[in-house]
Amino acid sequence: MNNSEDNWLYTISSKKKLIDFNFKEIWRYRDLLILFVKRDIVTLYKQTILGPLWYLIQPLFTALTFTIIFNKVANIETGEIPPFLFNLAGVSIWNYFNSCLTATSDTFKSNAAIFGKVYFPRIIVPLSIIISNLVKFGIQIIIFIVFYVIYYLQGADVHLDLSIVLFPILILLMGLFGLGLGMIISSLVTKYRDLKFLVSFGVQLLMYLSAVMYPLALVREKMPKMAWLVEYNPLAYIVETARFMLLGQGTITVFGIIYTISIIFMTLFFGIIIFNRTEKTFIDTV
Repeated sequence: MNNSEDNWLYTISSKKKLIDFNFKEIWRYRDLLILFVKRDIVTLYKQTILGPLWYLIQPLFTALTFTIIFNKVANIETGEIPPFLFNLAGVSIWNYFNSCLTATSDTFKSNAAIFGKVYFPRIIVPLSIIISNLVKFGIQIIIFIVFYVIYYLQGADVHLDLSIVLFPILILLMGLFGLGLGMIISSLVTKYRDLKFLVSFGVQLLMYLSAVMYPLALVREKMPKMAWLVEYNPLAYIVETARFMLLGQGTITVFGIIYTISIIFMTLFFGIIIFNRTEKTFIDTV
């Protein structure tokens, strides 16, 4: 009898480290990751009439609504920046986070049938959501560029800041924040179903606290005692920084950058921990 241990190529076990983010294993399943990305893109609007045009319609109508309500009715000033372009920039950035968060927050419930039949790194599913939403975001950025050029040719005082070269990093940070927060919510939803009904409401409330339709400086000026609600929201700094890069308006502080990056990686850290712990037993509670 041979008592020597077999040298297994791969080991599938419920015993995992506290932080288990195996890049080598994820790379081995890259074909599955690509397949999930294609599935997310194709199936979302497969049976709709307008299809991918919804990617354009939603931000345009949202930006138009914000312009009428907040800029025309509420008289919120956007400086030299055209209100519609100001809102379109904020809405386009916010939509990426919103899509990542809402989709990843339902990871376990919506994929319970797949998770219960075959093994693969579960983290691939939320990762595929983050990547597939980049396609939607890219389409919305293209429409933003079109209106940017139109307003620029009309003489609007808009200009790209040199920090625009860091724009992909900003989007990556927003995607990681949506990934981390979504994994936390998805893990909690497996035990506390009521959270599912609070997500959509909470996301809408969070949008109003993220400086999407108003400058961050306006909150400090008009409501100095309540400004901390927005100032300590990392999403507000991301949206403000994005507008600074795209439109040349807004303020970037060292504190804001350090604070935002710290919160994002802390959220991602705890998200991975909770996600890894939940995937061991979630099938019994979903």
